[in-house]
Amino acid sequence: MSVVFTIGYESTDIEDFVATLQAARIEVLADVRAVAASRKKGFSKTALREKLQEAGIQYLHFRNLGDPKPGRDAARAGQFEKFKTIYSAHFEKPEAQEDFENLVSVVFNQATCLLCYERLPENCHRAIVAENMRQFDLGVFDLYPDDPTRYVRNAAKLPRHHPRQSPAAAE
Repeated sequence: MSVVFTIGYESTDIEDFVATLQAARIEVLADVRAVAASRKKGFSKTALREKLQEAGIQYLHFRNLGDPKPGRDAARAGQFEKFKTIYSAHFEKPEAQEDFENLVSVVFNQATCLLCYERLPENCHRAIVAENMRQFDLGVFDLYPDDPTRYVRNAAKLPRHHPRQSPAAAE
């Protein structure tokens, strides 16, 4: 079974973040934020892309998979059921589905990690995106960038990416 990784940058700095991706052998970081800007140094789109490029990791932005403002507001307020309802409806929109299909193709070909802000995936829409990938027999593995050395120490236990033909290519 191939796998999609997820990561949030809430409780880390850019150095540990990139080190975690490298330790997990990530080839592509798929940014699923609606707005690829951050007050946290190094995590806005251009700075992040440049830092990842230096590390040999490709950056792709799937803007239409981002959580719309009402969903972000609900999550920030701790209204997680409301957030999930809002995001699930957004996810069904044609533009989100198109980005999702493109993302699935990337995941099938390269070791890919979904990025958003929240440290805990259960509080983030990236978990919903990742969960929808299970229909393609993809596993989900959540990374936590606060201690990248744990992934180095446990490298043999990490899931590995196994390239395969994407569902769209098989049609």
